Amino acid sequence: MSFGRGGRWAARWRGGLASPWTRGVAAALAGALPALTFPEPSLWWLAYVALVPWILLARSAPTGRRAALDGWLGGAGFLLAVHHWLMPSLHVFIVVLAALLGLLWLPWGWLVRRLLHGRPGPGRAAAALVLLPSAWLMAELVRSWQYLGGPWGLLGASQWEVEPALRVASVGGVWLVSFLIVLVNVALALLAAVAGTRRVALAGVMACAAAVAGVWSWAPVPRPAGTARIAVVQPGVINVPGPRFDRGEQLTRQLTGRHLDLVVWGESSVGQDLAARPDLGRRLAALSRRVGADLLVNVDARRSDRPGIYKSSVLIGPHGPTGERYDKMRLVPFGEYIPFRSVLGWATSVGKAAPEDRRRGTEQVVMHLPDGLRIGPLVCFESAFPDMSRNLARDGAQVLVVQSATSTFQHSWAPAQHASLAALRSAETWRPMVHSTLSGVSAVFGPRGEPVGGRMGTNTSAAMVYEVPLARGTSPYVRSGPWTVYGSLAALGAYCAVEGAGALRRRRDSGSPARP
Repeated sequence: MSFGRGGRWAARWRGGLASPWTRGVAAALAGALPALTFPEPSLWWLAYVALVPWILLARSAPTGRRAALDGWLGGAGFLLAVHHWLMPSLHVFIVVLAALLGLLWLPWGWLVRRLLHGRPGPGRAAAALVLLPSAWLMAELVRSWQYLGGPWGLLGASQWEVEPALRVASVGGVWLVSFLIVLVNVALALLAAVAGTRRVALAGVMACAAAVAGVWSWAPVPRPAGTARIAVVQPGVINVPGPRFDRGEQLTRQLTGRHLDLVVWGESSVGQDLAARPDLGRRLAALSRRVGADLLVNVDARRSDRPGIYKSSVLIGPHGPTGERYDKMRLVPFGEYIPFRSVLGWATSVGKAAPEDRRRGTEQVVMHLPDGLRIGPLVCFESAFPDMSRNLARDGAQVLVVQSATSTFQHSWAPAQHASLAALRSAETWRPMVHSTLSGVSAVFGPRGEPVGGRMGTNTSAAMVYEVPLARGTSPYVRSGPWTVYGSLAALGAYCAVEGAGALRRRRDSGSPARP
């Protein structure tokens, strides 16, 4: 009897999906489900099943075109859900951006149906376990381009607090974590709905488990190399540059006698160019002498030595600026600059984009402290890019430092999401990361991605000292780079070659001339 009720329910469900509007809403909701795996909900375990409804929906599509549409709408739903906190700044424009970037999941939706529709044999099911994660990775890779919004919300980043996943990230970066998560979802979809593929699906799950166990058992780990005492100054939500500077100065004075190696202020902590305002430089130098350590501040101002506004990490010593400076290279689109401003400049009237584009730096910098400690600065959005922290680790940085400001999104998921990225970058590089913000969440993570000390939340205005563990050695990911991405490209290329050769052979056998 229960089977009959289940059969009738399934029939009604399939009937409902026959409506293109109902199916479109279902695709968008299925795509949005993985957003719950990221902070603040942090339902990290959901990532391993969250794609199953979306996969089953695309698999059931009547045509390849409809499956591609399911992929697009699901991708748009995912991006809109992960970035929903941008809506107060971008308003309806965030919907447009999500719809445009969702197009990257068109091939993924089509490929789901191509490989899983009907009753695929073991060969097609096994191919799906490799090709569908590879196609997902391609969507993540393309949208990670800085001009398309950057790699915020990569699926693997949802596992930032899961120790085995962090170990996997040290071998293959966040890309390998994403690949394995999608592989598990594909295997579970096979188990749930595709008859005759149970052995293949179970083999896929076991292969994932074996890979994680192998990394846990045999992959190298960072070797301890002492500690550094680093203070983070978080002034709180103060929108006026002068009072914000004053509060940072007041909190830094409280660090006198704490035997520090470095004091870190957040992004835009200094609102005027230090060359144009030498009095500010003198005040910062006095702070450095008082606490006995260099200060890393962030200047968000028009430069006096070149045209334009820059966001710059500036190292301050007891005699003022040391000359070591890093200008932010990757800017937030529709935040710090407007792409094609001559055409899209109207976006400033509906959002909170800067009225004048910030200028970009040209190269990353490793800074040297008086005691020999080498730090690699990043500014805000840049901590989302795996390649930037990897480059700094390869260039000799012992500590990665992110100066950030998410005050605009203070009561959203954004501050916690941003802080969680530091755990991934630390695990990938074996370098501790100090995530210092103006108004929270500030946090520090050790070389394995483990939390160090306490976090400063969004209601905190304080200075906190961290005993930051240092590490020797170079992680496999830093040495080898995003090999998972290269392998995925090779797998998809091989599949396209096989499919193309098969199509040509079928045309030849049928006597139809092959089209160029």
